[in-house]
Amino acid sequence: MISAPLALRDVSIRYPRAGAPDLVIIENLSVDVPAGRMHCLAGRSGSGKTSVLKTAAGLVRPTSGSVAWSGVVVSAQSDDATTALRRTHVGYLDQGGVLIDGLTSLENVLLPAVPDRRSRDLGRRGRDLLGRLGVGARSRSHPSELSGGERQRVALARALLLEPRLLVVDEPTASLDRQNADGVIALLRSIADAGTAVLVSAHDPQLIDAADTRTVMT
Repeated sequence: MISAPLALRDVSIRYPRAGAPDLVIIENLSVDVPAGRMHCLAGRSGSGKTSVLKTAAGLVRPTSGSVAWSGVVVSAQSDDATTALRRTHVGYLDQGGVLIDGLTSLENVLLPAVPDRRSRDLGRRGRDLLGRLGVGARSRSHPSELSGGERQRVALARALLLEPRLLVVDEPTASLDRQNADGVIALLRSIADAGTAVLVSAHDPQLIDAADTRTVMT
């Protein structure tokens, strides 16, 4: 049996508070995201969606429970081991679409290829991703010249560059108009249909509807 690219088992996230009970963000959450499926975390702001995404991407360790990528329990690995595996296994996009100011859009997209010296080889793929996301004409622009929605789409192209087995995306349509939001939804759907596991958070009803499965967080 092939293990799912993402498996959360009884994950709880709590933060200690001085002189008060722990702040409970998530309690005993279990979610599997198989290859070729898109799972959406839906729910109100402050319900813990972003915390779950960061935990799923190996950026935050759960207080209890486990996070596994294709059968490897990364929540039990060292930080260095998790970081090394994340580079090849996970594409992550936060809601802010953070980019490096001194680099062009294309250079930002190609950053994941720099450690392995693959930037030249992946240049065409980077430009193609920017084009598919509707920002191909902005490949030479710097982040300060881009709108918030454009920065987010450039950051999404960067997350997709190395063809991760798991794509984790926080509110990808939040700052987009309907036409561009629909384009991002179609791209995420095509990525899942091609075999990638996609975990996404959303308020957008159309993105929620496009997912194969959903967890409503309260």
